[in-house]
Amino acid sequence: MNNTHVVTAMTIGDYPEYLALGFLANQNILSISHNDIPKVEYYDDIETVVVRTKKKSNFEIKEKEKIKTSGCANGTIFGNLLENFEKYKILNSSLITSKQIFDLYKKINSLPSLYLKSGAIHGCLLCTINEPLAFFEDVGRHNAIDKLAGYMIKENIHPHDKVLYTTGRLTSEMVIKTVMMKLPIIASRSGFTAWGVDLARKSNITMIGRLRGRTYTVLSGNERIIK
Repeated sequence: MNNTHVVTAMTIGDYPEYLALGFLANQNILSISHNDIPKVEYYDDIETVVVRTKKKSNFEIKEKEKIKTSGCANGTIFGNLLENFEKYKILNSSLITSKQIFDLYKKINSLPSLYLKSGAIHGCLLCTINEPLAFFEDVGRHNAIDKLAGYMIKENIHPHDKVLYTTGRLTSEMVIKTVMMKLPIIASRSGFTAWGVDLARKSNITMIGRLRGRTYTVLSGNERIIK
């Protein structure tokens, strides 16, 4: 970013501009609006994304190089968000029915994916209550959701009536990124962590876990689901 190294990411390499924008926004390193998108350039020969902002950021980078791995225990920077997490509370009243949840799950499972070809990969989808809109995959679910965030920024997609579906576990980091993207509903075929559930309840998002076949578990935000 400008003249400062921010992070080295392990990724499958597609959509690097989306990944960079989404990472900076979800980490609260930059406050990015559709009207003020920084200049983003990808240099294929050195596999580097350069983000140039009009004004200098207050974000300070430690001298030691940080590597954001693809695993579940990567060292993300969320301390500044957690200190004032209540202000990110999602207040909209978007609704979804149980039938729409199951129909959406069926459509998601019919989509072609790298996972079906190779395995060992995670996906994140942005959906309306009826249809998938955008699908991104990567070796880590954190990269996949950051690509999705960058896509929403670039395409000026409003989040208030959207659903996020992820193939990975619903952890605290996934919940925080969902809240930063202002998405009211997150669902996964996988399980969840206690801290993830706690943050989902504090931020008033609807969390749906273990969505498989004709069953799911609602961990928070039950008022948005119509039986």
